[in-house]
Amino acid sequence: MNYRTIALTLLLAATPALAEPPSTDLAKVEGGHFAVDKNHAKIIFSTTHFGFSTYYGLFTAFDAKLDFDPKAPAKSAVEVTVDMTGIDTTNPKLDTHLKSPDFLDVAKFPTATFKSTAIEVTGPATGRITGELTLHGVTKPLTLDATFNGGGVSPMTKAYVVGFNATGALKRSEFGVTTYVPVVGDEVHLTISGEFDRVQ
Repeated sequence: MNYRTIALTLLLAATPALAEPPSTDLAKVEGGHFAVDKNHAKIIFSTTHFGFSTYYGLFTAFDAKLDFDPKAPAKSAVEVTVDMTGIDTTNPKLDTHLKSPDFLDVAKFPTATFKSTAIEVTGPATGRITGELTLHGVTKPLTLDATFNGGGVSPMTKAYVVGFNATGALKRSEFGVTTYVPVVGDEVHLTISGEFDRVQ
């Protein structure tokens, strides 16, 4: 065996195997109170740039808690708090501009929050989460289309974990962020993925 084959073999041997893969069967999934695993969660945003391209960025600092009831998913609830100073486009100059009063004005509005108000089950592993988003000092409804990736015991931490993906869109002008609209897109798309560890 060559070096790469040996290294891969050792890596695979050191990686814990899943005793049982995550299940999307809600009858087999456990509920409870959960907190987001910040090491395995992303909030990505995108918008158009002068019509030539799609520009992407993410928020690097956030917290979220989830009350999850797999037997009655509509009774579940999620709350998210985002530190707006953690915006990251990989362009430091742009990040500074986005934090300024021209855009997010993070000195005045350092956080954004989302609190669910209703959850509609749309399929065996899909749902629609409606909630109130407070951004830039303005509160408006926001709807997220969510997919349940499954629940199970993590082979690394031994914690019980549930995972979700979600997508949504908002118009930044409705939140008072109007600089360069419409040449820099008004509609901002959100792509979210996260694991939640059960805390009780």
